Amino acid sequence: MIMPQKILIVDDEAVICEVLKFNLANEGFDIDCAGSAEEAIRKLTPDHSLILLDVMMGGMSGYKLTEKLRQKKNQIPIIFLTAKDSENDMLTGFSVGGDDYISKPFSIKEVVARVKAVLKRTETQGERPNRKLVFNDIVIDMELKELIIGENKILLTKTEFELVVLLSENPERIYSREEIIDRVWKDTPYITERTVDVHITRLRKKLGEKASLISNRAGFGYRFNVSNI
Repeated sequence: MIMPQKILIVDDEAVICEVLKFNLANEGFDIDCAGSAEEAIRKLTPDHSLILLDVMMGGMSGYKLTEKLRQKKNQIPIIFLTAKDSENDMLTGFSVGGDDYISKPFSIKEVVARVKAVLKRTETQGERPNRKLVFNDIVIDMELKELIIGENKILLTKTEFELVVLLSENPERIYSREEIIDRVWKDTPYITERTVDVHITRLRKKLGEKASLISNRAGFGYRFNVSNI
């Protein structure tokens, strides 16, 4: 028997939690709810497949909770739910490690579609063949979903790992932002070119001294620059 995927909804508005719980349960998901980020920390388990997370809550914010989870190397997919809908707010959500961002008020159909899209992307990553891409002291392990530089494992979110794989599978090829969106965020609507830039900036920061591996050609896009290894 296939167990349903488990989702943790975190929102301090009980009505929103109940509406989301009812509709997502009808789609076959197993739902847990938490009324605060602090409660979410207590309830979150390795069995959860995704978090629907309100940004503005009493106590710890959704952004802060995401930062804490990422610092603890927890890479569970996170979709932000928020009344803030400016581009800067959206980019903040992505920069702290979120996977998607839905503005309130939202339609239930949109939430369901976005949840399924993020989970589908996660499952697709799990179907990659057992292989590695090796560039001198850089190893991209498809099975373990790890980027290793020398003796150091670089902690990446699922989206960041997908970006690394896409660019490194065809070294020196330049990918436009439109191509990257189509390949990495294919099933996720409302992704802008600026979103790509934010993720690339975050990825380069994690690469540290190897940041030049991912280079930009103005007006064209990004590439995995093996000549900089």
